[in-house]
Amino acid sequence: MKILLVNKFHYMKGGSERYYFTLAEGFKKLGHEVIFFAMQDEKNIPCEQSGYFVSNASVGGGIKSKLNMVLHIAYSKQAYNNMKVLLNAEKPDLVILNLVHKQITLSIIDAIKEYDKNLPIFWTMHDLITVCPAYTMLDGSGNICEKCLHGDFSNCVKNRCIKGSRLMSMLSEYEAKYIAKKGWYNDVDLFICPSEFYKNKLQQGKFTKSDIVCMRNPLPPETVFERTAGDGGYALYFGRLSPEKGVKTLICAAQSANIPLLVLGTGPIEGELKEFAKDMKNVTFGGFRQGKELTDSIARAKCVVLPSEWYENGPYSAMEAMALGKPLIVSDNGGLPELVENGVNGYIFSGERQLAAALKNMFALPDPEYEAMCASSLDKAKTLFDWKSYIEKLIELQAQYRG
Repeated sequence: MKILLVNKFHYMKGGSERYYFTLAEGFKKLGHEVIFFAMQDEKNIPCEQSGYFVSNASVGGGIKSKLNMVLHIAYSKQAYNNMKVLLNAEKPDLVILNLVHKQITLSIIDAIKEYDKNLPIFWTMHDLITVCPAYTMLDGSGNICEKCLHGDFSNCVKNRCIKGSRLMSMLSEYEAKYIAKKGWYNDVDLFICPSEFYKNKLQQGKFTKSDIVCMRNPLPPETVFERTAGDGGYALYFGRLSPEKGVKTLICAAQSANIPLLVLGTGPIEGELKEFAKDMKNVTFGGFRQGKELTDSIARAKCVVLPSEWYENGPYSAMEAMALGKPLIVSDNGGLPELVENGVNGYIFSGERQLAAALKNMFALPDPEYEAMCASSLDKAKTLFDWKSYIEKLIELQAQYRG
């Protein structure tokens, strides 16, 4: 079988790309062929299909790139044409979409349906953009907001939900309305959500007549599931340093509980957080780490904390920690509580006080209870995030929707 994977970024940028390349590796390991469609970028991993990729479009790029996105935010003739050529040349048996809005656009769905109306299209939902033009369900002030959930996208403009910009919010509202008018979401056969929370939220939005299912994201085939030895005596946060991630709340809770905290990552509020914690001897910032350096930091942690204050989906940070047998402390937002059985492989909290209490409880656990929690976290990871069973399920679904 030949699978076409579509994602705007063809380099390792975040969790969506981790999933995208994990799928490619998994399908190949089971003997299938994988082809790609993405956006041109100097950071891209070399690819035989790169000649079909669409021109770069980004508000963070140069003038040409910015103009390209503004002019083609809802429909890209180039993407449509390039996709048609690619489909006729490669003849895939399944198309799996990931991040495609704005830079690639849903114009490619027209090309797919014109090529073969029975070619199955699956779409993995890494965010909530089908029911929220801002995709995060956060308004311009950073508060959780569901005002667009049922199709009134004007709220995006009223609250300047896209980077606080009225222009970007207007463009995103236009894009959402254009997609709804075209009915593209009904042309997708199956929407795949990494969490039950996202599945339920999207079903509430009633944006499509198509099927919506929950399938946990897989970890890469090379993942080693093992309980790592060592305890450096610190709680660990690793990820983006932005307001919705709740890192400031975590710092306050760690200070209140007098628990050592290591913060890894970078982002827009890195300087603000460092200034806030500059006199706190129990808080250490370790910058951006990846690869073995990051794995070693996770392995030495007592636990990993995800204090998100928005609708988190099924983050790879939690998955990676569990695969190393680390207990989690997570907020009760989004899909995070689905990964933790309270008191069994970690703790679920609501608010700073409960977080401080959870940190104290974790660090006060007797060794046998802590080891049992670690073992439970590892067992859950093996069950939930196995790449082979995930790929086999996709193959089964492809046959079902191909009819």
